[in-house]
Amino acid sequence: MHWAQWARIGQVSNQIDFHALKLAILGGGPGGYEAAMVASALGAEVTIVEDKGLGGSAVLTDVVPSKTLIATADTMDGVASANTLGVKFDSPTAAVADLGLVHQRLLGLAREQSADISQVLERSGVRIIVGRGRLTENHGIDVETESGTETIEADAVLLAVGAHPRELPTAVPDGERIFTWTQIYNLTEVPEHLIVIGSGVTGAEFASAYNGLGAKVTLVSSRERVLPGEDADAAEVLEKVFRDSGMTVLSRSRASGVERTEGGVRVTLADGRTIDGSHALIAVGAIPNTADIGLEEAGVALTDSGHIKVDGVSRTTAPNVYAAGDCTGVFALASVAAMQGRIAIAHLLGDSVKPLKLNQVASNIFTSPEIASVGVSEADVEAGKFQGDIIKLSLHTNARAKMMGVRDGFVKIIARKGSGTVIGGVVVGPRASELIFPLAIAVTQKLHVDDLANTFTVYPSLTGSISEAARRLHVHL
Repeated sequence: MHWAQWARIGQVSNQIDFHALKLAILGGGPGGYEAAMVASALGAEVTIVEDKGLGGSAVLTDVVPSKTLIATADTMDGVASANTLGVKFDSPTAAVADLGLVHQRLLGLAREQSADISQVLERSGVRIIVGRGRLTENHGIDVETESGTETIEADAVLLAVGAHPRELPTAVPDGERIFTWTQIYNLTEVPEHLIVIGSGVTGAEFASAYNGLGAKVTLVSSRERVLPGEDADAAEVLEKVFRDSGMTVLSRSRASGVERTEGGVRVTLADGRTIDGSHALIAVGAIPNTADIGLEEAGVALTDSGHIKVDGVSRTTAPNVYAAGDCTGVFALASVAAMQGRIAIAHLLGDSVKPLKLNQVASNIFTSPEIASVGVSEADVEAGKFQGDIIKLSLHTNARAKMMGVRDGFVKIIARKGSGTVIGGVVVGPRASELIFPLAIAVTQKLHVDDLANTFTVYPSLTGSISEAARRLHVHL
């Protein structure tokens, strides 16, 4: 039943009145602020508690700043490759990144975005409390503010407390030479030699960005290849681009420690080798912010990794307590956090709701080239989890890619064997984050490969390769 119908029943019977429901949200990241806006629009009385600024790490220290940095690096890459398109400069001077100005701009954008979110919430009638919160046993929130302690009584609580960078005891960040990804913006000059420890999404993105900004970069990967959890073909393309651009990639090389030297840092590997550089970035995962906020006392169960256990509609093991975002360990994506928050509110208020479906999540890695994926992976098919037909089409035959000087990239589509329904896809190339959308629609709406193939695309365009790949998966009846 739709929430509006429930609300009318409540107004008539006086048994249910969602307009009187009090919702407390702990954490102002995408999961928290999206939920707050939806709940307020549906008539709930909403209070959101955040101690670092609205938008959370996604806006203030992670997604917005890092992708702004990457945008600058992309511009640098464009300048560096301009000569291949016939562009010459009057002066031979190469482009140089003013990292102080770059960081000033990206941090300014982050603050601006945070302020915009605050204004939208306030206009929506959401009460914002700046302070550190803790869940109470009766499912309220105790908040420590500058003026004292306040207790928020609520009918329901949403936990959206996020996560923070994991640190190594043998590589303690100091914010000067050894950084986490939240501290890297302390740099005022492009590092002479940046050693990135960790080849997952965060490590690969920063390695790509600083390589584009002109730094010498060494990427230390404990696994056989970069991006071990992603499409193998995509990871192979990216690693080739990294090496071709001058980056040093050390595979199967686990860092055992990082120490300051007189003029920089020294990274010691598990096999005894050492690497000297000017700076080091530690990108070895994240830890959920679930410690010491009263979860166990309130009956909220955690996983062995410290993440909050949730079901498909964001419920925890405690009644009327929901959770969203990185603290749940579902997918560390702002889009997923926001969806979890919206689903939680829809379920709480009786609105139409569909459980979170992870095989419909589209994600992107903002390296150069970008890597985007959605749905079933080729590894899933190879493991026998799904029966699928796979086609991979290189972008080097695409007319628009040739015009743009794009040499590396491909489109991959996975269709269910027999039916031809699109169940997965990968795009590697410029603006893959945009190009994945038609494949995400196809996966979510269960479209047939012929639906993609028979849809007009612009010529020339990169999306033409999506259509062409779909045509090659056509099954003659």
